[in-house]
Amino acid sequence: MTDRFVVGSFGEPGTMLAAVDALRGAGVAIHDVFAPYPVHGLDQAMGIRRSRLPLVTLLAGLGGLCFALAFQYYTAVFDWPLDVGGKPENSTLAFVPVCFELTVLIGGLGTVGAFLLRARLFPGKREQLAALGVTNNVFAIVTYAPRDANDDELARRIMLENGADEVEEREGST
Repeated sequence: MTDRFVVGSFGEPGTMLAAVDALRGAGVAIHDVFAPYPVHGLDQAMGIRRSRLPLVTLLAGLGGLCFALAFQYYTAVFDWPLDVGGKPENSTLAFVPVCFELTVLIGGLGTVGAFLLRARLFPGKREQLAALGVTNNVFAIVTYAPRDANDDELARRIMLENGADEVEEREGST
């Protein structure tokens, strides 16, 4: 299914932030904002909540820790118990390095996997640039343009009033 979008290109981050504030104030739904570098205050201007990725990292790390403890305990006590110098079979201090390494490894891999899944990044996906130069020196705001409403004209007017260099309508797939 293809949707219509209104794309505004800006040369300065300040004008783009002003346009984002004005668009949100007018109730226009912003699809995304593209910038060549991080812009301070853009997340707050767009109303984006904090990421849940740290929670995914914590849960994946705890899963890795539990797996490491269970696997080492199983192998040391049940599968292949060894009597080494009269030490107990369950030598928990010996488990610490492997537990730490698997916690970090599984936590990191889980974070990367969750990010790629959430961002819908997969091998072979074609890039979709909102505007030419958006990876260089252009800032772009992309808003939805519904077929039955005049929100596209409102978005176009607000972007031009706030210093957009160019505003165009595009078809795209979501």
